[in-house]
Amino acid sequence: MTQPTDIRRASNADRPLLLDLYSCAGGAGRGYDRAGFTVTGVDIRPRPNYPFTFIQGDALTVLAELIASGEIRRYTAIHASPPCQEKCALTVGTNRSRGWGGMHVDLVAPTRALLDASGLPYVIEQPDGKADVRKDITLCGEQFGLGVIRHRNFELGGWTTVQPKHLKHRGRVRGWRHGKYHAGPYVAAYGKGGGKATVAEMQQAMGIDWTDVHEELTEAIPPAYAQWLGRAFLARTSAGAVAA
Repeated sequence: MTQPTDIRRASNADRPLLLDLYSCAGGAGRGYDRAGFTVTGVDIRPRPNYPFTFIQGDALTVLAELIASGEIRRYTAIHASPPCQEKCALTVGTNRSRGWGGMHVDLVAPTRALLDASGLPYVIEQPDGKADVRKDITLCGEQFGLGVIRHRNFELGGWTTVQPKHLKHRGRVRGWRHGKYHAGPYVAAYGKGGGKATVAEMQQAMGIDWTDVHEELTEAIPPAYAQWLGRAFLARTSAGAVAA
């Protein structure tokens, strides 16, 4: 197996293992850890703020090698957040209508193919938009009392759970929209300018305190989302007995 350029290992190996692909700084990873998993993250970029075992490398290559070597059987489940900016709501909406932005990659399909080949249950996470994922579960910050809306869709492979009620939003996302300022109970945890949230505001709104890197915060999902998914998975599978 090709050796990745950076590996950091964590303890808690007695809990079920979860592979966190395209991990960024660990928003999902932190949630799964709180749910009862031991987490290994994979990202192509160095992520010194990632709080768990970390492998720097291409996620598809690492997953393919784990499958080929049989090491994938050490894991209980896989979470993947593949890049798909090409079809997220911001890209297909405001940015495209105004001619902003450049070319983006869509790794959802090749990621799903390898996840299916792994034989493990999995979660594919995508922002709201037109990404080619089943919207088996949609989560929103209001469901967890957070200061962001941050809708995210999750395709579940090899397992199922019940969609929680999508609560009515308490107001708008604070900031400037098309020349008009709107007040609201939520912050815009993406981009810069136009009333977008500061780093400190994003940290507080999403419940993330281990990284203060702007790019990592704008790409993260709130840990509460993955914690909910992880607990739902453990409640519905035999892996829950290991984590208990």
